Formats: sequence, C-alpha cells, structure tokens
Amino acid sequence: MERSLTRIALFAALIAALGLIPKIDMGIGVPITAQTLGVMLCGTILGARNGALAVLLFLALTALGLPLLSGGRGGIGVFTSASAGFLIGWPIAAFVTGALMGWMKEVSTAGTFNAAVAGGIGVVYLFGVPGIALVAGKPLVEAFWGSMVFVPGDVVKAGICALVTVAVARARPGLVQA
Repeated sequence: MERSLTRIALFAALIAALGLIPKIDMGIGVPITAQTLGVMLCGTILGARNGALAVLLFLALTALGLPLLSGGRGGIGVFTSASAGFLIGWPIAAFVTGALMGWMKEVSTAGTFNAAVAGGIGVVYLFGVPGIALVAGKPLVEAFWGSMVFVPGDVVKAGICALVTVAVARARPGLVQA
C-alpha cells in the first residue's frame, strides 16, 4: 500500500515536471504540452487503477490552485477553459491505457505504443474535442479538425512512452504493473 502511494505521488510529480517544458499556444485555446506523455506513462507503468489515481492527484492539486499545468496554469478556472475536456479525459485515458497494458502477456514496444495511442490519444480526444466545441462555441466537426494539429506530437509522445516503458520493464522486471 505504502509503495503504491509513493509511486502514485511520484507519477503525479512527473506530470507536473513535464509541465515545466514550455507550452506552445495554438490559437484554439488548448496548448501543446508534454504532460500527456506523463498521462500515458501513468497508465503503461502504474497500471489502470494507480495510473488513474496519479492523474487524479495531479488534477486535484491543480484545482486547488497549484500552478502545475504547462505555462504555470492552475486553479479551478482551468476546468472551464478550452482545455477542460482534455483534462477531464486524462484520468480515464490513464485507466484505459493501463487496462490495455494489463491484457498483454508481456511488455512490448508495439503493444505499449498501441495502448498509449488508444488510451493516451483516442480517449483524451474523445473528451477534449467536445470540450473545445462546448467552451469555444464551435461545431464539433470544426473542433475535431482544429485539434488534429496535436496528433503528430501525440504520436511522438506515444512512441517515447513505449520506449521508456519497455526500458523500465527490462531494467526492473515487475516494476511495470501491466
């Protein structure tokens, strides 16, 4: 139990640390950040339950006002911005990514990449695109096409996630909870 709490806190801190990489504003109200890489890693390394809990801890600290999001953003107001849908999707994405990892017989680069794409991109966009549409008052189709600018970077992050997860699994067997 204590070990799980430590890992949950560590991965919440990892997401916060990835927020130190400067954000890139895209003009649609949602910046490009490295923090989705942390969400993916929560799922692939901690597993479904603990990965989601790590992201929820991070979001709770952000809601309390800590400036943990890229660009030093924090507070309850971020959950009413164009990024709100993406943020709400993060813990679900970590859970789905971890659940997909749990179905694997062994940790592989291709399998981990696919889990990160399905959970860390697919699920995040499932919540993020309607969030943009709602907050920006745009049609869903326009919000969808506007958010496609993020896909190439997210695919790169999924690839990095797969490489890191496989390296961790090889270096410390049993550490990856998939």
